[in-house]
Amino acid sequence: MKVLLLKDAKEDDCSQDPYIRELGLYGLEATLIPVLSFEFLSLPSFSEKLSHPEDYGGLIFTSPRAVEAAQLCLEKNNKTEVWERSLKEKWNAKSVYVVGNATASLVSKIGLDTEGETCGNAEKLAEYICSRESSALPLLFPCGNLKREILPKALKDKGVPASITFFSPSGLTYSLKHIRELSGDNIDQIKFAAIGPTTARALAAQGLSVSCTAESPTPQALATGIRKALQPHGCC
Repeated sequence: MKVLLLKDAKEDDCSQDPYIRELGLYGLEATLIPVLSFEFLSLPSFSEKLSHPEDYGGLIFTSPRAVEAAQLCLEKNNKTEVWERSLKEKWNAKSVYVVGNATASLVSKIGLDTEGETCGNAEKLAEYICSRESSALPLLFPCGNLKREILPKALKDKGVPASITFFSPSGLTYSLKHIRELSGDNIDQIKFAAIGPTTARALAAQGLSVSCTAESPTPQALATGIRKALQPHGCC
């Protein structure tokens, strides 16, 4: 059974996207289609802020893209040495909040200790931060910017899948028109899945029935949810 994941491919230590691997364990043939491309803006400004941890109460990373931006700042501005010598320790004296284990793993690779990764989504992380944060200083929160739509011709070539998973409200915004055009009257046959509650609400706001919302933003949770949704009278 074929399913579509509207996301970029990310290889893990096994040189395979973990979502493809987990869905394959359930006999599901997953295809990844990137919906959006990204452009890192204001890297010099972000780099300058990373150089002054004393101005902030902590850091927030809600996506791998944000961590990638931090890595680029360190590499492009020759800050790796000063990061290892002093900046990393200063940031570790503060709270570094993350959403999800994937983002936490990337943050740990640049030497920072994380917390909040088990919250599961940004909303729960916000509640967690509010319950703990007492610093008068602001938190540094790098955010990505959408560049342009890149939903490829591949979507048309794949035909109508059994399930389509959305990984962000923005991905839904840029792809839904194409999905409706290409699926036509068959759109009601598709089981729509969301990686989290925010994306699920965006789907519902578009009048789409959400067959599955992953309990946590992980390949394992999503694969389990999609498998249940695709079973006769399944739900998750």
